[in-house]
Amino acid sequence: MGLIWLLCATEVTAQSSRPIYLVEYDGVLSSYAAGYIRRALREAEAANAQALIVQLTPRGAVLQEARALANDIAAARVPVVIYISPAGHDAGAAGSWLLPAAHIAAMAPDSRFGIAAPLFAPTMGLGEATQDLLLAEQLQQFEAWGAARNRNVEWAEIALRSGFIATAAQAIEANPPLIDLVARDRAELLQRLEGRAVTLADGSQIVLSTLGTRPSVIDVNLVEAALLVLANPTIVFILLMMAGLAFYAEFLSPTVGILAGLGVLLLVGAIIGMIALPVQWLSVIGILIAFGLVAADLFVPSHGALTVIGVGIMIASALTLFDATQAPGVAVALWVVMLVAVLIAIFAITGVWLALRSRKQPVTTGQEGLIGRLAEVRKRLDPEGMVFVEGALWRAVCENGTAEEGEFVRVTGIYGLRLTVRRIEPVES
Repeated sequence: MGLIWLLCATEVTAQSSRPIYLVEYDGVLSSYAAGYIRRALREAEAANAQALIVQLTPRGAVLQEARALANDIAAARVPVVIYISPAGHDAGAAGSWLLPAAHIAAMAPDSRFGIAAPLFAPTMGLGEATQDLLLAEQLQQFEAWGAARNRNVEWAEIALRSGFIATAAQAIEANPPLIDLVARDRAELLQRLEGRAVTLADGSQIVLSTLGTRPSVIDVNLVEAALLVLANPTIVFILLMMAGLAFYAEFLSPTVGILAGLGVLLLVGAIIGMIALPVQWLSVIGILIAFGLVAADLFVPSHGALTVIGVGIMIASALTLFDATQAPGVAVALWVVMLVAVLIAIFAITGVWLALRSRKQPVTTGQEGLIGRLAEVRKRLDPEGMVFVEGALWRAVCENGTAEEGEFVRVTGIYGLRLTVRRIEPVES
């Protein structure tokens, strides 16, 4: 009996000493974000962790990536807890896919998940019969997860076909519930996870021991942090605008390629971000056309009309830059669009003003630049003689009398290689 007690105590101690890993992510669920969560899942599996807690604050999701990540979570070799927080947050499409797939689904009070549009995103180029098969396949996934977790999935078909939104209270009060628990914060989450039995995809069962356990946080590495920042739709738009402004400024005042090089770097950053998001390339072309119209206003006497049209096209293109059917909730922040539009308008107006100002200024280079300059008489003008101006001797003709050597005259015109000059009146002197 003593040996049996020691063996049981050793087994309990070993199980309770297994770590709990934690991932915190706030942002768009793109391919880069999914890659970060997958890395955390691999680390948790390699460490034979008790569980991996994924604390999410989704700001939109790419449906294809959310579905693929949900499949990986459902097949994980360690229990995965999806926790939507903070209170009142809308998890959108990310919650619709990840919560059903999780071994334990948790939400903060007053939070919600789902979207008001179909969760099923049709694939371009496929027939209606093929689309129905894909829809049925996704519905079967939800039903399989619901049967394995003893959760309600009657809402799944409605969500896939027309849209579905549920709050945390509605999800936990359903019979059977859509989620497992509601927790105000992480401390309450760990408390309520204590003693829960989780059955994995391979049939093995794990009983969680979370009281008094401090989760080990898996942070993003430097590369992941850079990619996650670049995959932000607002950052992508800002980088595109800054790249366009850099090229525009290089065009206005050449700087030996410095601004052009900066524009290339900004454009590369925007492209890296767009790779992870469903971009509508027609909107990208619209942004390029907008910059073209703004630049053309420097050379076409449109009195700012081209700039106004360009800014309008830019606003429309920015608001439709990402495909809302493939990535619900992924969009450029409206206040950023309006701010950039105002800045571009100011930048363009300044450029047009400088261009008009330069056109009105007198010519200061070439022979025409001599007109209005003072010249020193080197050979008496009676009325023809020689004058010295801008480091050279010129043959000149005086229009109003004669001028002695050493006097100064003003150049009034140039004909061929002969200047016309005028004596300086006393008042002018």
